[in-house]
Amino acid sequence: MTDDTTSDIASDITRRIEAIMMILDEPHSLVSLAAAVGAPVPAVRQAIETLVADYDGLTGGPKRGFELREVGGGWRLYVREEFDDLVSDFVGTQAPSRLSQAALETLAVIAYKQPVTRGQVAAIRAVNVDSVVRTLLSRGLITEVFTDPDTGAIHYGTTDALLVNLGINSLDELPHISPLLDDGADGFAGESIR
Repeated sequence: MTDDTTSDIASDITRRIEAIMMILDEPHSLVSLAAAVGAPVPAVRQAIETLVADYDGLTGGPKRGFELREVGGGWRLYVREEFDDLVSDFVGTQAPSRLSQAALETLAVIAYKQPVTRGQVAAIRAVNVDSVVRTLLSRGLITEVFTDPDTGAIHYGTTDALLVNLGINSLDELPHISPLLDDGADGFAGESIR
């Protein structure tokens, strides 16, 4: 094996380890990381050392705002201590990331029926959706598309932020809803069709 081939393999392992590190929320051991990337433990140890040096600015690049740290026998990315307050303040100002079941249902109705009014969404869901719509607006997942000049009703649609959160490029990538709906062949509310 040539030095170039060995270097390419080491570089590939380093990139794979880095990709795994981006999604870890708890430290993982060298053995666990080696199994994840299909590489021997010594090669993973070398990749970790390479990443630590790179993130610490020891390889000629800038010192990063994050670091790769060994904690409790495992490795994970952490914010550098000098940025703890900055990140804490930022996270504290962000809205919680989870949506309630009511918000998810309302968001689904808007995504599939847009542009749609609050009243139309309420009729479909059979509940008042005022507070849920306010929540979705504040999170930037929906927006006011237009106001009907005759009724004054505001029509809502989804934003690009929803697409980003769903990991899709357009609403055309949403699953077709008709296969998910009950066809009524078994009746509704326990009643059979005669």
